[in-house]
Amino acid sequence: MNPDENLLQIRDFQGEGFQPLVTSTAWRVAMLRYMDRIHPARIDNLERHLLTDEVFVLVQGRGVLILGNNGSQADGLIPQEMEIGVVYNIRANTWHTVLLSPDAAVLIVENSDTGEENTEICNVNDKMRKEIVSIARQFSFALD
Repeated sequence: MNPDENLLQIRDFQGEGFQPLVTSTAWRVAMLRYMDRIHPARIDNLERHLLTDEVFVLVQGRGVLILGNNGSQADGLIPQEMEIGVVYNIRANTWHTVLLSPDAAVLIVENSDTGEENTEICNVNDKMRKEIVSIARQFSFALD
């Protein structure tokens, strides 16, 4: 028997993709799991949040954050291999995406008002796609 929701909220997510789990007035916690859209050969954009940092914590599997710069377009991609349980705070205005193994799960903490109105998207061009695939190979991610 679970306690009263006024005392404790218990949330879990076992599906595919991104799912907010708990939202407060100022922040929300979500879970990101592997989905086909973030397969290294299919990533079609990077994003950046204009008003807020975003925290990633790998809880299982393997993950690599891919960071761009904080200019008007993402370029010069930088990989950061993630370790389970380590907090990675992506600063506001930093272009980013993530590579995940099929068994991976990432806990994400961000402002509750983070959304389309304060997020920019940078479409991946051919040069960036080659960089992303090269990074995936460097960290032994499957490309088939």
